[in-house]
Amino acid sequence: MIVRFISWLRAHMLLVKGCSYAVLGGMIIGDLFIPRHHAHFIGDIIPGFWAAFGFIACVLIIIVSKWLGTAFLFRPDDYYEAAEAHKKASEGEMK
Repeated sequence: MIVRFISWLRAHMLLVKGCSYAVLGGMIIGDLFIPRHHAHFIGDIIPGFWAAFGFIACVLIIIVSKWLGTAFLFRPDDYYEAAEAHKKASEGEMK
């Protein structure tokens, strides 16, 4: 059943995107009419501040994660083959 639902969502991607944008727009417009009592931070006064803050934080997390991956975590495709060849070469020298 879930497979059919996911297939339907993929087949109607424009409808899904349109509904998502409509919900997000409605939430932003609704945020303009919510009264703000006892604001603790400057962001509590500005409508949509926390949504923008969360979006920017998410984008920064993705950018930093990709940078960390390419700088430290990713290895070449032949990384294990080269390590195995180096291990065999060092064992051959020890004999």
